[in-house]
Parts: sequence; structure tokens; C-alpha cells
Amino acid sequence: MWRCLAGLILAAGAAAQTDAPAGRRIFESQCALCHGQTGGGGRGPALNRPQLDHAPDDAALRRVISDGLDPEMPAAWQLTPREVESVAAYVRSLGSAPQETLPGDPARGARIYEARGCSGCHMIAGQGAGFGPELTAIGARRNAAWLRQAVLDPAASLPQGFAWMAATTAAGETVRGIRVNEDAFTIQIKDAGGRFHSFRKAELRELRRLAGETPMPAYRGRLTEGELDDLVAYLARLRGKS
Repeated sequence: MWRCLAGLILAAGAAAQTDAPAGRRIFESQCALCHGQTGGGGRGPALNRPQLDHAPDDAALRRVISDGLDPEMPAAWQLTPREVESVAAYVRSLGSAPQETLPGDPARGARIYEARGCSGCHMIAGQGAGFGPELTAIGARRNAAWLRQAVLDPAASLPQGFAWMAATTAAGETVRGIRVNEDAFTIQIKDAGGRFHSFRKAELRELRRLAGETPMPAYRGRLTEGELDDLVAYLARLRGKS
């Protein structure tokens, strides 16, 4: 995954601190050759993304840096545990959107979020339903422009890997939902009621990916400009631990 993280990093010394600035110094001097000065990628993959393929959380990211990924990346035996934590903190910060000064009122936005029934699909800090994407740390992952676009036209900003599916059984029943898992022979779909359905593809009459569609309604024309500002300000404040 990240060949240069292990192959090129030199120990920064015992004085290194367990924080993003210290990790940045190590990263810029030894890792930017492959991953770009701001983590945008080059010979190595881009790291300035909210989700990393092999590192869904901080502990996994530290393991990737420390232990490597055979055969793509050797172990970072040169680094102390503190230095590994510092590099991991900086890499994680690359996918975190900076805080912005916004015109809306987050408190009013929270009331709009509840009034519009958003918690019926989304979870924040364990509250709500899990049909739609988790929003606990959405403000750290996405900037205000992206959040505004996602509210106005959600089909234009679908998450990577998202698939809204329609499966029609041999009996003619159609189930619509989000693809949870899929392989060559089977598919699992979660419907809007939170129920899971597992199908063998060979037994389906039809299986369609509803490209460009999403269960989330578009709010263009359904919110005033002030309400939209407030809702975006509230979402942007959600910066809980990813």
C-alpha cells in the first residue's frame, strides 16, 4: 500500500511528539516522494481521503505503518511507537476537512435535522437509524460545499461503493435497497426498513443497479436559503471521532 512509508522513513529522534505536526515533518521529508506533499498520491496511493482502504480506523492505520502490507509495503522497523503514532495522526489529518466560518446557526440546523426526519435514516453518536451513512464525523470528512450539494442533490454526491439496487424475485416481488455485500453468485440488500435480504442471483428474475438514484430525497426547493445555511452549519460542526 504505502511502500515509502516503511522503506524511506528515517527515525526523527526521541524528541518527536505524538501529534500531527511532528508526523508532518517525518511525512514531508520521507513520504511525500511517493504520496505527494499533501498526500494527493503519486507513485503511492492518495492518502488525503476520509476512508483508507487498509486503515478504517486509527489502530489499523498504526498497524499498517508498523507492520507493513506484504508484499506492497515492508514493516516500519525504523520508527519508534511514538513516531508511528505521529505519522498516523498526520496521515489521518490529511482526510479531515478544515473548519470553516459559515453563515448558518448550528442550533437551528439541529432542529431542522430533526424536523425533517433525517434521524430516520442517519445516525449521529449512536442516535438514529443506520440505513443512510453515519454522520457523527461528517464535518471532519467533508467541507461545507460538499455538504450543501449532498443536501440539495444527493444523487450527485453518492459515496464511493454505494449501490441502490432493485432485485425482482421469480415470484415477481421487487426489493429495493442498499447493496451490503455481493459476489459472483449472491447479493445482500438492506431495505429502507432496515431488513436484510439475501438472494442467489441465478434465482432472480431481474437484478438492476439503479444508477444515479438514492433513497435520500433532494431538498432543492424544499428548504429556504436560511434553512439550508443552518443545516449545513450543523452538519459541519459534527466532527466526532471517525
